[in-house]
Amino acid sequence: MKLIDTVEMMNSENYKERFRAEYFQLDIRINGLSNMLEKYKEGTLAFTPSCSYEVLYTQLVHMESYKKSLEERAKIENIVL
Repeated sequence: MKLIDTVEMMNSENYKERFRAEYFQLDIRINGLSNMLEKYKEGTLAFTPSCSYEVLYTQLVHMESYKKSLEERAKIENIVL
């Protein structure tokens, strides 16, 4: 799934669909940042980041925590992810 695939859900009248879009977007971004950090460590990035590895890793940790919160809320609200 790509971010563009979530546009319709994001514009839905149904809050559960918007929630799912938020979750999927976050997951896509987590995967992208995780892959980038892997390449950063290996020294194989095609560019030089402005931020340090540590700053980007901290961002990833917070994103993963946010994802866990969304998963917990989804269980409580019976939202199928």
